[in-house]
Amino acid sequence: MSDTHAESVAFVRETALPPTAPPMAASGPVLWARTNLFATWPNAILSIAAAYVIYLILAATLPWMLNGVWTADSLRGCREVLDGTSGACFSVLTERWNQLLFGFNYPSELYWRPTLAFVLLFVAAAPVLFFDLPRKLLIFTGLYPFLAYWLIWGGTIFIPLVALIGVIVGYAVYDRLVKRNFALGFFSGIAAAAVVWWIGGALIEQFAFGAPMMEEIASRNLGGFMLNMMLGVTCVSLSLPIGVALALGRQSSLPVVKMICVVFIEFIRGVPLITLLFVANVMLAYFFPPGSGVDLFLRVVIMITMFSAAYIAEVIRGGLAALPKGQYEAADSLGLDYAQSMRLIILPQALKISIPGIVNIAVGLFKDTTLVSVISLFDIVGMIRGPILASTDWAGVYWELFMFAGGMFFIVCYGISQYSQWLERRLATDHR
Repeated sequence: MSDTHAESVAFVRETALPPTAPPMAASGPVLWARTNLFATWPNAILSIAAAYVIYLILAATLPWMLNGVWTADSLRGCREVLDGTSGACFSVLTERWNQLLFGFNYPSELYWRPTLAFVLLFVAAAPVLFFDLPRKLLIFTGLYPFLAYWLIWGGTIFIPLVALIGVIVGYAVYDRLVKRNFALGFFSGIAAAAVVWWIGGALIEQFAFGAPMMEEIASRNLGGFMLNMMLGVTCVSLSLPIGVALALGRQSSLPVVKMICVVFIEFIRGVPLITLLFVANVMLAYFFPPGSGVDLFLRVVIMITMFSAAYIAEVIRGGLAALPKGQYEAADSLGLDYAQSMRLIILPQALKISIPGIVNIAVGLFKDTTLVSVISLFDIVGMIRGPILASTDWAGVYWELFMFAGGMFFIVCYGISQYSQWLERRLATDHR
């Protein structure tokens, strides 16, 4: 080929040009702002107005917070340090943190016990919340409630052991009767466990098995945010299975079981929670055997659990109603009995549909635990309104204390919300 002909052939590049960065308006923060904040004129106006409101709030609060005092021993000491300038008195948090978290009667040398129970809570909840973990960890999950009880309340080890035996007996009764009817087996199991607990408690009190292995703490000495966490975790954990049983019992073919569940759900949902708490404080003890001395904390747990279970039952009933009839027919065609069809086919789908409603009730229940302050249980709000603000050193400090309480509740509720969203994505609740 001649040189002249070679020069007339078009040049073909053998290597690709290096990629260039996209324009600023087509990527990064600029693209995000154009898409989410200024996509339309109404969106742009609302974004600017919201930014201005946020600026006003921060301009008023940031100097007050950044100028806060952390080392004074009273409100008067904060004012002396501030010397007429505006600033927060965060010293109340550093001075009374132990009362805000543990109450004012829980012995300070025993703070390690509820702290250890709180840390172990995450270990126990992990295999339930994240189902990819080994199933063997569920053994510790089942033992955790009895271990946590012993750590927080102390006393003899025989009390949580009797409670564990009662749960085992109750499960055996449930497993025997659940094939006939889920609600019948569930409530029969609860009744059997309650009988074992009552007999075991009477035997422990009668024969005084062993001396306390740890210093015993009365429920009246529990308080602070620890009490809110204990009520929230306990009541949510108990109300979910009871709510499932009530929802299935309301659809039961047994007229007596159905009537009991309907009356219970409608009555509880028609009564305010604060009324039930007053009932727990004043009247519920009359329903127990004379001289049993049922603890106020237990009575409050029973009432809050009943309240939450009634609402969860309706949420789950909605999930059951959303399932097509073909799912029930598919279970029958596979030859599954009632318990197997509910456990393997019906309930997993109904619970997935019900996740947003259940989480909404759990968040509301956790915040409603502050209502126990009206019956003289000093949770974190009760501690603020009672001993802390009643003291002459901190009378008049409001914003700092309630901001701390609100922050603690926000952390827990936000964590629950984020976990529920992750769970929905993981389980593909939208059936994509």
